[in-house]
Amino acid sequence: MEEKEKVQSFSRAIAGIKEQIRRDVVGQEEIVDSVITAIIAGGNVLLEGVPGVGKTRLVRSFSKALSLPFSRIQFTPDLMPSDVTGTNVIEKDADGKMNTVFRKGPIFANLILADEINRATPKTQSAMLEVMQEHNVTVGDTTYSMSEPFFVLATENPIEQDGTYPLPEAQMDRFMFKLIMKFPSVEELADIVNMTQKTMAETAEAVVDGPAILEMRELAKSVPVMEDVLSYAMNLVANTHPELDSSPEATKKYVRYGASPRAAQNLITCAKVRALMNGNYNVSYEDIEKLAYPVLRHRIKINYNAVNDKLSIDDVIALILKQTKR
Repeated sequence: MEEKEKVQSFSRAIAGIKEQIRRDVVGQEEIVDSVITAIIAGGNVLLEGVPGVGKTRLVRSFSKALSLPFSRIQFTPDLMPSDVTGTNVIEKDADGKMNTVFRKGPIFANLILADEINRATPKTQSAMLEVMQEHNVTVGDTTYSMSEPFFVLATENPIEQDGTYPLPEAQMDRFMFKLIMKFPSVEELADIVNMTQKTMAETAEAVVDGPAILEMRELAKSVPVMEDVLSYAMNLVANTHPELDSSPEATKKYVRYGASPRAAQNLITCAKVRALMNGNYNVSYEDIEKLAYPVLRHRIKINYNAVNDKLSIDDVIALILKQTKR
């Protein structure tokens, strides 16, 4: 298949996935695009939103459209690591002998919804570190590999913070994107009510499967990045560090500490996917600029000056973008 045909095939598959997701999810176009990007790029997503905006429905709909097994883990303060990963149990076999058998936990699926991940204790949160980064689970002396593609969408409630445990920076960095799921408009709210009056079940149908997603991932890896665009992306990440002499004024004034090298990796990996989603076979400056917000917003920390000037993290990212030369 020629390069042009592969790009067209990729775009058609994306259009098909979006069409099916729209059967279950009203609006949230940017969120849907970003989740598709992360799944194909092989990353995880942290989704912030108030209860009832359709976070669970979104992941269930994706599991149907992508024909992938789905698992939901409700994080609570009493959840233990073994409740997530699974544990070794002793069972009798047919001959009456006692054997140790591994019982897989809910993490063994392709699409995982980690609901209210900040409600679990740090001990349980840490059980997610290995699987999110390396797609492996180690129990005792044995390491189990997850089936690909593997994707974690974790949710946080931005309002109710009592009894929660903030995610450590090392775990935040494991997320490719942090997305903000906004409350729907009045028109969208009416559409949601009408949709759920007919059925509460997801109606999306399979468009692609796991092997097809992995093929799309391999195609995305082959997308070229011009030296100038790559340099711009690297400078953008470097410009989030206030300790560097070359950083812009906005960074030195408003940023406490900057993004990790993983941010640079994610920017380029996702930009390649976004380029293909838009029917292009090369990464543009626009791809980098659009992805800067979800890639950087959970990786940089703003200081008191930003709070005092009533600037959000997204406002600071916008200033850094403006002061980063192409």
